[in-house]
Amino acid sequence: MKNLFKTSLFVVLILFALPSPSNALSIHRGSNGNVEKMDAAEAQKLITRLEEIKAMNTKSLTRKEKRELKREVNTIQHKLDSSGGVYLSVGAVILIIVLLIILL
Repeated sequence: MKNLFKTSLFVVLILFALPSPSNALSIHRGSNGNVEKMDAAEAQKLITRLEEIKAMNTKSLTRKEKRELKREVNTIQHKLDSSGGVYLSVGAVILIIVLLIILL
């Protein structure tokens, strides 16, 4: 019974420690360093723009146009990737496990 309690408590703590993606809001830093929020509609617009760029025929584009497209793709991916999740370091996880062992 005690092992079941420890295991279930450990699983619950791990589930809360993992970052979860949010469909409602995505937080990213703007070019000026301020934190900005992006809703799902804006994120969907960026995703559709990425799909349009991937579907383009780049062989007919000039070198300068390809470079501009690459910069645009990089900025869009950067905006979408920075979700503002909560992350725990390895040291924090070890500390939590040690505290659980001591307390239980």
